[in-house]
Amino acid sequence: MANDRGCSLGAVGLAFVTGGLAGAAIALMLAPKSGRESQKQLRGYARRAEEQVHDLADKATEFMDQAMDKGHEFVQEKKMVLAEAVEAGRTAMQRERERLSGEKKA
Repeated sequence: MANDRGCSLGAVGLAFVTGGLAGAAIALMLAPKSGRESQKQLRGYARRAEEQVHDLADKATEFMDQAMDKGHEFVQEKKMVLAEAVEAGRTAMQRERERLSGEKKA
């Protein structure tokens, strides 16, 4: 599924996470901190990035479930319309057969 700009939800999420990780890496390289402090900060960034990826995956799953439900409803509605049309065609055909058989007898 794509939004109005043609980007899928997964692509947007990947770009967001990638940008966040790149920004974190640059910040760590430019920040005057000890190795332990940098490692601790990097772990925090990694945990937050992981949480964001899980949240994005949950949202994508929810979106796909909704899309599947809507698609199922659409198919069911069209099946009903088609079944009604077929039944109307059968009824019309039966009436026409009866009319034509009545004309042959007369």
